[in-house]
Amino acid sequence: MNKDNGKDNLDLTSKVYKMIIERGKDGIYQSELWRALGLTSRDGSRLAIRLEKRGLIKREKVLDKGRWTYKLTPLKLPIQMESIERCPCITCEYEAKCAPNGSVTPFTCDSLINWVIQEYEEVMKNEEQITSKD
Repeated sequence: MNKDNGKDNLDLTSKVYKMIIERGKDGIYQSELWRALGLTSRDGSRLAIRLEKRGLIKREKVLDKGRWTYKLTPLKLPIQMESIERCPCITCEYEAKCAPNGSVTPFTCDSLINWVIQEYEEVMKNEEQITSKD
């Protein structure tokens, strides 16, 4: 890794985090990750440690094919803008009147309830697809 170029390091850290997230809760072996990115073991380890210190991943020492490595799993998943863009509140004609104790409330709004259910089902479907890849 080029220490002089912070942007390249940031881009590489983002790429590593994205790969870990794509594996979902099953994670990815650190050795597999650095090989896929053409990094040295040392650089791959440094990137993983950086993400762990930021609280974004968990590094768990495991034995894989007779060698010690780390399994990297995401602790936090990024928010998808598409989900927020589909929120019915953005275009709701009653948005100005909506409040927890108002005449219109998010606690009983059918549009909001249906959106939350739909988003939850989509997240669960995507998680199943990610975990079934392995």
